[in-house]
Amino acid sequence: MQLDFSKLGNGLLPAIIQDARTNVVLMLGFMNEEAFKKTKKEGKVTFYSRTKNRLWTKGEESGNFLEVVSILPDCDNDTILIKANPAGPVCHTGNDTCFAEINKGNIEFLVHLQDVIDQRLQEMPEGSYTTSLFEKGINKIAQKVGEEAVETVIEAKDHNDDLFLNEVADLTYHLLVLLTAKSYRIEDVVKVLQERHK
Repeated sequence: MQLDFSKLGNGLLPAIIQDARTNVVLMLGFMNEEAFKKTKKEGKVTFYSRTKNRLWTKGEESGNFLEVVSILPDCDNDTILIKANPAGPVCHTGNDTCFAEINKGNIEFLVHLQDVIDQRLQEMPEGSYTTSLFEKGINKIAQKVGEEAVETVIEAKDHNDDLFLNEVADLTYHLLVLLTAKSYRIEDVVKVLQERHK
C-alpha cells in the first residue's frame, strides 16, 4: 500500500472510520505517516491531532479504542477507509458516531449475529443454546427452522404484533444457525437475492 501523504501539502491524509460490523460511518480524522504506521503496528486507530500537534490514539483517555479490522486506500491513494470495532461511543458527545446516524438496530446486525454464531461453533461453550443446537446436528437444526416457520405463520394470522415479531426473530436466528451449520453466510443469501433482482 503506497499512500500519497503529499497530496494535501501538510503530510496528512483523511481517514474515514467505519464500523466493521454495521458499516455505519463513525468519524473522520487525519493521519500522517507516523500515525498510519502506528495504527498498522498496534491495531488501534491513531490519528494526528491538528489541534494538539501530536499523535493521538482514539480512546487513549476514554478507553473507547477503535480496534482495526481492515485498512483500504481509495483509488488515488490519498484517503483511507478503516473498518474498526469500536470499544464504546466514538463521538466526544457520547454518541455512537460523529454523524447524524444511529449505530444501533442496523440491518448489518445480522452479520454480527452470525459472527457470534460462528464463534459458538468454533468454541462450543458449555451452557450455550447455540452449542446445544450444533451438538444435535443438522437434522435437528433444520427441524427447528421448520418449527419456527410454522409458529411465524400462526402468529401472522393473529393480531399480536409483538408475538409475530418475536417469532420472526426466532426464525431468523435459527436460520442463521442453519446457514452456519451448512458453512454458508447470510451474505451468500444476499448475493442470490441481488442476482435475482437484476
